[in-house]
Formats: sequence, C-alpha cells, structure tokens
Amino acid sequence: MLSHEEILQTVQMIDHQHLDIRTITMGISLLSCADTDPKACCQKIYDKICRKAEHLVATGESIEREFGIPIVNKRVSVTPISLVAAGCDTEDYVPFAVALDKAAKTVGVNFLGGYSALVQKGMTESDRKLIRAIPEALAVTDRVCSSVNVGSTKAGINMDAVRLMGETVKATAARTADNNGFGCAKLVVFCNAVEDNPFMAGAFHGVGEAETVINVGVSGPGVVYHALKNVKGQPFDVVAETIKKTAFQITRMGQLVAMEASRRLDTPFGIVDLSLAPTPAIGDSVARILEEMGLDICGTHGTTAALAMLNDAVKKGGVMASSSVGGLSGAFIPVSEDEGMIAAAKSGVLTLEKLEAMTCVCSVGLDMIAIPGDTSAETIAAIIADEAAIGMVNCKTTAVRVIPAPGLDVGDTVEMGGLLGSAPVMPVHKASSADFIHRGGRIPAPLHSLKN
Repeated sequence: MLSHEEILQTVQMIDHQHLDIRTITMGISLLSCADTDPKACCQKIYDKICRKAEHLVATGESIEREFGIPIVNKRVSVTPISLVAAGCDTEDYVPFAVALDKAAKTVGVNFLGGYSALVQKGMTESDRKLIRAIPEALAVTDRVCSSVNVGSTKAGINMDAVRLMGETVKATAARTADNNGFGCAKLVVFCNAVEDNPFMAGAFHGVGEAETVINVGVSGPGVVYHALKNVKGQPFDVVAETIKKTAFQITRMGQLVAMEASRRLDTPFGIVDLSLAPTPAIGDSVARILEEMGLDICGTHGTTAALAMLNDAVKKGGVMASSSVGGLSGAFIPVSEDEGMIAAAKSGVLTLEKLEAMTCVCSVGLDMIAIPGDTSAETIAAIIADEAAIGMVNCKTTAVRVIPAPGLDVGDTVEMGGLLGSAPVMPVHKASSADFIHRGGRIPAPLHSLKN
C-alpha cells in the first residue's frame, strides 16, 4: 500500500513537475487477418482493431478521471504489416496503411504503429513492397507510424536495406514537403528493435507477444529534474541514488495504471516502459536534468557521462518497482521534443556528432533531428549505418528519425506542433559517403553475438 506521504509526493509530481502516463498502448496481433485477397485482408485488419481496441480510449479516460493521473496518449501497435500482407496478391501496400488509419480514427487513438518490416538479415518481397509504399502511405494517412529494423547484434547490418531506407526517408520528406516533411516524423529506422515498445513512432506488436497486450509508457523528466535540485553540489553517488529512488516512484505509478487498464480491458498486462520522454514544455526536459548535474549547457564535455549515469539509475530504480519493466526504458533525447535540447542545438553546442556519442548510452538514438532538405539519400543512409553499428556492437536498441526538411537549411526551424515540437535544422558533413553506401551486402555480426 502507498503511504500518505507517498500519495502527497505523487500529487506534487503530477501538479507541478509534469509527471504523466505518456501512453497506454494496446498491442494487437494481426496474423489472423492474413488473406490472399488484399481487400478482404484490409477489412479484417480494420475489423479486428476496432473490435479489440473499442474501449481503449474510454478506459484510459476513466482511469485518468478516477485516479487523477494524466494519461496523455492512447495508442495501438500491430503486427508488422509486411508479415500480415505477405500472402496477399497485390503490389500495392498503401491500402493497408489506409485501413490502419481508418481503424485508428474509429477507435480514437492518436497514433497507430506497425506499418513495419524486419529486414536485419535480408528482405522478402513483401518487405520490399512495404518499404516502397512508405512515402505514399505516410503522406495519405494521419495517424499511421512506420518502422523498419535494418540490423541486430545477432544478424549484423543489412546494408542493402540501409541504402533503401536512406532513399525512403528522402522520398517521404519530398512526398510530405507541403507539411515540412512531416511524414519523416512518423518513420523510424531501428537496429535491435524490441517487440514491446509502447512509444511511437517505433512501436509494433512482436510475433512473440500474446494475441493482445497492454503496455504502458511512463515519463517524468520534470520529476527527476526537481529531485536533483535538492542534491545540488552533492557527489555523483548521491545523485544516482536520488534518480533511482525517483524512478522507483514513477514506475510504481505506471504499474498501477497498467494493471488497472489490463483488468478493465480484460487484456494481459505486458510491460511498463520507464523512459524519460521529454516534451517541449518548460521543466520537462532531459537536457535540463543533465545541466542540473553541473553542465553549463547540454552537449558540452561531460554530457555523455552524465547521460550514462542518468540512464543507468533510471533502469535500476524501475526494475525495483516492477517485475515487468520492458520496452526501451531509459532516457530519450529527441531534439525537437525537448526544449533544453532545442536551445542547446540552436546555440551550436549540441551537434549531430555529439548526439551520436550520446546515443551510445541512452535509450534509443538520433531522434527527431531536422537536417538540411538537400541532404542526399546516401548521407542519410550513412547516418543510419553509423547508428545501427552503435546498436549492433553494444547490444542495445538504436534508431534514427531524421527530417530532411524540404527547402530549409542550417539556421532554419521546422515546426512540428504539439508534442513533436520544433527542430532547428542541424548541419551534416558535406563529404560524400556514396561509395560506402553503394557497396551493399551485409556487415557481419560482431564476434560477441556468438553466445550460444
């Protein structure tokens, strides 16, 4: 049972420190929707999502009212569509995205993830069809998110897929140019993607998951920031302990909401993902946490060490609070979604190279970064390859979500709106990586992948 003091602390976190449940995500298996007729398959997809997630939003809202805990997003993730559609007699995979979007709007969720393919070791014909369809699919839908896993520690990096995804990101930006390349904000390229991630745009329902499952993502950068104000000037072991205790409290709240949502929806509870996911709101920033540790500005020397300690302490506190911590769980560094990151990038201290170094120790990778619109597909692919290599060698999830902003250059700002915020266009190297990318083939898995 929670003590009176713990309850009051939680109320304080919610009212003044931006603590919230960032998302309740229902994962739904669509494997039973497979059909040789693409129209029949799309209808089955729509029907199943509407049937399974019919009460998701209403349940989230009722928990929010009764417990007084803000639940920002209600979402759905589904089986990677390249698997579901593989048996369909069609070359056009855009209708599957349209069916997903229609279902998302019917059940009222803000995003639906799973327009995805897993190609870390090779591509099936269905994978190729889905990847080819991504630019158009993200242009004609509002709530569909897409992800492609191009590498893993066990398989290595599929460089043919990396090259193709560089071209796909570029084409998606062009296809959504009238909206600042917004389609790219709904597209993630992974290495070591996890099957139970509740956060968008990378969520999909893994084939090892149950028929349906409830995953909850908790977020509390503001809570950690305020906690560190009380240990100003103290040694790092005190800082780490403070973060760990704070993460424990945050995860307890997430566990409570997850179990209640699971009970009310009669759906198995999956995981609590304790990821410090920032927002553009003042006081809800991962960058400001790092600066509270003593850095003048996020991105200066010491930033990677500070982030490493933050990430580790968050995980240690979370696993003490729940036996089902999963997903990504740690600290996110999406530039456009973090007001401190935005300020650091605008100052020129936080660079793409420093962000890449930080991804070695954070939860995911290069996230929500705007780059010049004339950046070549090969350069984008090379950025993806670098990030995938970090994930592959370090046995961790890494990802790239970049926006080559059409018609914009360094110094301009891309406005995304809402939780996606705004992103200053950051410079990339002008030297070409084209010959490297066009080699193709597969970068072999590292020696430490042989663990059997």
